[in-house]
Amino acid sequence: MFHQRLGCSSISFRHQDLATALHTMRGLGFEEIDLGALPGVCDHVPYVLDAEAVEAVAAVVKSSGMRVRSVNGDVGDLNATLDAGAQEAREGHLEMLLTLAARTGARALVLPCGAIDHEPLRSLDEDLDLVAAQLISADGRAAEFGVELWTESLHYYRLCWNTERAQLLADRLAGSDVGIVMDFSHIVASGGDPVDFVDRFAGRIKHVHLRDAVAATVYEPGNINLSIGNGEADFAAGLAALRSVGYTGHFSLELETRDVTHDERPAAAAKAASYISDLIETSLPHIQGAP
Repeated sequence: MFHQRLGCSSISFRHQDLATALHTMRGLGFEEIDLGALPGVCDHVPYVLDAEAVEAVAAVVKSSGMRVRSVNGDVGDLNATLDAGAQEAREGHLEMLLTLAARTGARALVLPCGAIDHEPLRSLDEDLDLVAAQLISADGRAAEFGVELWTESLHYYRLCWNTERAQLLADRLAGSDVGIVMDFSHIVASGGDPVDFVDRFAGRIKHVHLRDAVAATVYEPGNINLSIGNGEADFAAGLAALRSVGYTGHFSLELETRDVTHDERPAAAAKAASYISDLIETSLPHIQGAP
């Protein structure tokens, strides 16, 4: 029904339990998902993630018949210095997230780009060094599970909140296999340009999140919680830029929107998927056997 490279994040239906959300997305015509594992944002994966919980979530996903492109998780503030006990707990949680990714057949685990705060905990350089080191270390663990490690390198609410900081992080990740997730809404809310983002990080972009936004002004903060078509994101230009650099990855509607009711959400997701599918069809080349 929709383009084969377009999926939907379970975050789009975070108000439903996982089984219901998967049923809703499947019923709309989606065949692929990003699995939200962000406690407090999307509770589709339990906060206490142990082996039993991993198997329970994997079983629900398997029964749905949906493919999983990525698991969108969090292991805490990557720019925080941890004591031995906290570091052990982080490593344990990372192992469970990677196990979940492997058990659900996900291509990658996605981790954030630092704490939910623009201000560094020490200096910006020190914090970015630590975030990069943690991501590279996590990538090494991911390889042991046959999973890739991606980061949403520009997140409007986190340490790397604009294009400049995303560039500084990417520079530190050069030479590693850590991939970049491009999110239209975070780029636009920060005052950035999706086309510029593609030009900067072309070879590193592994996945694309789709949601609309408006940029911050001197009077109002940016808003990343808008349905596609209700903000300022130029999806046609962004998708054309991705085409021009030979992007062959997938896309996911991450509709954590607050301008529709829950009852309106399925129809809004279907409308967005049809619109984006048409843009992908016209903007991107056909990829035979795309992963």
